[in-house]
Amino acid sequence: MSRYELTESLMPLMADREELIRWDFIPMYPTFEHYIRVLFQTPQFFVVFWNSVKIVICILAGQLLIAVPAAWAFAVYPFRFRKILFTLYIVLMLMPFQVTMLSNYLVLDGLGLMDTHGAVILPAVFSTYPVFLIYRGFCGLPKGLIEAARIDGAGEWTIFRHLGLPLASGGILSAVVLGFLEYWSLIEQPLAFLKDQTLWPLSLYLPEISIEQAGYSFVASIITLIPAVFVFLSGREYLEQGIIASAMKE
Repeated sequence: MSRYELTESLMPLMADREELIRWDFIPMYPTFEHYIRVLFQTPQFFVVFWNSVKIVICILAGQLLIAVPAAWAFAVYPFRFRKILFTLYIVLMLMPFQVTMLSNYLVLDGLGLMDTHGAVILPAVFSTYPVFLIYRGFCGLPKGLIEAARIDGAGEWTIFRHLGLPLASGGILSAVVLGFLEYWSLIEQPLAFLKDQTLWPLSLYLPEISIEQAGYSFVASIITLIPAVFVFLSGREYLEQGIIASAMKE
């Protein structure tokens, strides 16, 4: 698309009725009008913002409560059918949401969770990907070290807390970072399970802003982007460690 075509297409959006569009790198008339509008004059934005915060925090907390013990069990305890069950985990991890959407819908409807945040949170809590990622971190713990700790009288909880968790901290934190980035921008699950717009997260609210409100949409997008960028930059080192650990063979 040429510059002329681009200008003609965007002129009604970016220009006033009585003037032509100008492509200035620095705005001629900087204003914080839209920031003030979003931060102080739009209660709906704060509702959907805190909806996103609630959904993401609940999902990540639930995932850690389930994924960390499950990964520890897969890595340390040689129970029957362990390999078969872990293979099933991998298969489920590879399934896209579209494959499980109908079954999720039927279960959530039977539980009476439709059109609540629980409909988005509950299926995500049982995601298999954090188990896989954290499991690789636990696999690096030498078996001899565990046996030595048991001989010295250490209980299973002590071994898990003092040996397992420090070693797998990179995988755990990388699972948290990846989970935050995924669920902060969640689209399909809220769209399928949430009909009440007051329950929507930011990822559904932003596309609903009309094209005539470009300034408002831009500011809302910037504010939405800030937490994701902060989490990514803060956990970048752990993210790299987790990815490297997940790529290592047993």
